[in-house]
Amino acid sequence: MAGKRKVPFDPRAFLVSAGVGRVIFRYNKHQVLYSQGDPADAVFYIQKGKIKLTVVSDQGKEAVVAVLDPDEFLGQGCLVGQLLYMATATAMSETEVTRIEKSAIIEILHEEPAFSEMFVSHLLLRTIRVEEDLVDQLFNSSEKRLARSSIQCATESRQGQAARNQREQE
Repeated sequence: MAGKRKVPFDPRAFLVSAGVGRVIFRYNKHQVLYSQGDPADAVFYIQKGKIKLTVVSDQGKEAVVAVLDPDEFLGQGCLVGQLLYMATATAMSETEVTRIEKSAIIEILHEEPAFSEMFVSHLLLRTIRVEEDLVDQLFNSSEKRLARSSIQCATESRQGQAARNQREQE
């Protein structure tokens, strides 16, 4: 008698569907997902739209620390003991996200190597991008930074369109 074959885990299917510990939310432009200082109790996955992360200093000065696109995560600091969100997450357009409770994402990270690999890859790519931006800010003129940003936006736009086309074909 043949044993049951386990269906391969699909990280994307997990991220775009509601389930135990996962809820899908839709936000309008300028709507806040969470605010700086709110309890950090979940990780968010952007299905569509853009999200801006901003921080406000004790003196009231606001800074944009990131603009996140579809297929990116935010709020992952809760996984390493961060008790409060360090930034405010605001939708920059019509946005759809999956909110994954801390306990649910910890469980899936432990149980599913495919998800763990994808998540770690995301974190490493984000770290590399932040480091590149920091070096750029420290050592390049504003003209070079603007040129780099323009090239990066054009490249990401082409990659995003290619990914959307691929998803539509599936």
